[in-house]
Amino acid sequence: MTTVLTPVARVLLRFGVTPDAVTVAGTVVVTALALTLLPLGHLLLGGLLIGFFVLLDSLDGVLARLSGQASRWGAFLDSTLDRVSDGAVFAGITLYFVLHPDVPYATWGAAAALACLALGGIVPYVRARAEAVGATAKNGFAERPDRLAIGIGPLAFTDAGLPMVAATTALTILAVASAVTVGQRMSTVRRQLVKVPQ
Repeated sequence: MTTVLTPVARVLLRFGVTPDAVTVAGTVVVTALALTLLPLGHLLLGGLLIGFFVLLDSLDGVLARLSGQASRWGAFLDSTLDRVSDGAVFAGITLYFVLHPDVPYATWGAAAALACLALGGIVPYVRARAEAVGATAKNGFAERPDRLAIGIGPLAFTDAGLPMVAATTALTILAVASAVTVGQRMSTVRRQLVKVPQ
């Protein structure tokens, strides 16, 4: 992906665009798309556009390296705003089910999306808190790209004929995977910080 984004980053650099500006712009666009298109039921269009901008997520990092502006602040900003856009995506999915109660499995979908929204904030929080106390917690299988692909992909393609049960099942699997990831990370941190009696 870096190979594809490098020419784009070079063009942006010529126009004086900063990595932070790209980070903020990406978050604003994804958040706006998620909170308008998804609740209104434009699932395929919303999913494709959000997916496109999520693929561009590493553009700010490429631009930072090319410009020599890579910094801890940039990493912090990127990580923080990722949580904002992720939250917006799952809030948009939740709103879709709430605003369209006639959709098959709407209650199930809303509950699963809400669980994904809540757990999606806890997964990175556990990692951040672990690092704050001198431990590491990078394990688990519900990382950001996977979460977004599983969360929005099947739902988007219900507009193309995929049964809604596939989307709600995917959201449920994602919620369970996120909960398991939280448990795995907490267990990992405990092993690092607590001496188990022999």
